[in-house]
Formats: sequence, C-alpha cells, structure tokens
Amino acid sequence: MIDAKDSSSTRPYLIRALYEWCTDNGLTPFIAVLVDDSVRVPNEYVKDGEIVLNISFEATSSLKLGNEFIEFKGRFGGVARDILVPVGRVLAIYARENGQGMAFPTSASGIDAAGVAQPQADPPNGLASVKPDDEPTKPRPGGGRPSLTRIK
Repeated sequence: MIDAKDSSSTRPYLIRALYEWCTDNGLTPFIAVLVDDSVRVPNEYVKDGEIVLNISFEATSSLKLGNEFIEFKGRFGGVARDILVPVGRVLAIYARENGQGMAFPTSASGIDAAGVAQPQADPPNGLASVKPDDEPTKPRPGGGRPSLTRIK
C-alpha cells in the first residue's frame, strides 16, 4: 500500500485532464502562474507576480505537460520564447471562453520552500480550489452516494 505522503501530486494530472477537456470542447486553455526565479517567462508580461499563459495548440510549439514542468515555445510580441513553468507554480487552469476550470491552493506567500502548494482561503479568479493532496477526505454525513453540484 502506498502512503499518501509518498504518492505523487495530483496537480499535473489535473492540469493535463483540464487541458484535454478544453481542447476536446474547442476551448482555449489558459494557465495562471505565480512567478518567481524558478519560472522562465518574459518578465515584461508579469503583473503583480503573476502571468497568464495561453497553452493552446495554436499558441504553443513543442508543448510538454510533464509531472514536474510545463514547457513550450511561445510568441510574445512576435518574438519566440522558451517557457518553463514548474507545475507547483500553476495557480489555475481554465478555459478563456467561459472561465470554467480549476484553481489550486496557495498560501499568502504562494508556494512553500519544497515547491508544494499551501492552502488559501480565496482562490484566484473566483475559481474553486481543490484540497491539498495530504488533506484527508471527511466522511459524508449520513453516508450514501456523493452528488455532483454544477457551478456556473
């Protein structure tokens, strides 16, 4: 049995799943990134320590959505740039057209020294946060099957 502490983060898998959902539905996937020295993006496009990147097939070349990094070549102001984003720095992935997607938890200071996201009370862009990987699931009152609530 794998200990939850030893299992890999769900974040890269969720990013890939939402990227696929966007592209399958003809939507444009965007990621919001918390920028620090580990993030390689054009600094002139960073605002308030964050940058939003279009990661659609049309906007990128050589896109790799890995478990540790998101890498691609993109054009900024007509100039091709190599982009490198540690997965732990991704704040959210969402569709440009309707805003549907997922925000990831961060602390007021962002990500801890180990690159692990810390919980935050209010996720960016009004998106709902996912719970941290190590937070135990609470039993549902009265048991039974879970239900899905659609939020627009």
